[in-house]
Amino acid sequence: MDIVANALLAIGASPAMVHAPEEADEFVALASALVVNIGTLSKSFVVSMEAAAAAADRLGRPWALDPVASARRGSRPSRRAIAAPSADRHSRQRVGDFERGPDRGLHQDASAPKGVDSAHETGAARGLAIQLARRRNCVIAATGAVDLVTDGERVVEIANGSPLMAKVTALGCALSAIVAAFASLTPDAFVATAAAIAIYGVAGEMAAEKAVRPGSFRVAFLDMLDAIDEEDVRLRLKVR
Repeated sequence: MDIVANALLAIGASPAMVHAPEEADEFVALASALVVNIGTLSKSFVVSMEAAAAAADRLGRPWALDPVASARRGSRPSRRAIAAPSADRHSRQRVGDFERGPDRGLHQDASAPKGVDSAHETGAARGLAIQLARRRNCVIAATGAVDLVTDGERVVEIANGSPLMAKVTALGCALSAIVAAFASLTPDAFVATAAAIAIYGVAGEMAAEKAVRPGSFRVAFLDMLDAIDEEDVRLRLKVR
């Protein structure tokens, strides 16, 4: 939660990390967007997630689902049972099903994760991501050496980033939150997601020029999220 909140602050957003079911409706009403992250689960958290997603649907707020480790080999069935129904029940306003690796949440047989990260290239998940986006009427983001974003019709691939980004825990969680923040700025969730991932990757490259180890990279990355500007993105963006 620390790095997620600080990453949001760095881009100019205002984070609220809400867990109590009693506060879900109130905070979603105040928020411009919602991110549901299932990285840490408890009974009360699950109730809060469902209440927040329902409130976002009712109020027309965009929201992103980060189904952390929900389809990795050996993951608990309860984790998958939470992620999939949530995605199915709340689909109309959802920004997307977001994951750090390219395959989790897409197809169990495609996964070969290493820790919380996937060892697959994003290309292996392209067809599955397009199918899932069409079936659930949302935007799917799958990240790897090359990141992929699709709404089932449009597809963009972004090749920015640094290997050090996989060495710092919760950077993927921070990205899903930034995707939700970007979705509050435009009704086009595909554009919002692609822009967020592009800027995030460029910031990662800039941070890697300042730091060569995970600890210093974490600090440099937050600095670059704060410092990045339009010219940095224009000069460095690698997209197809």
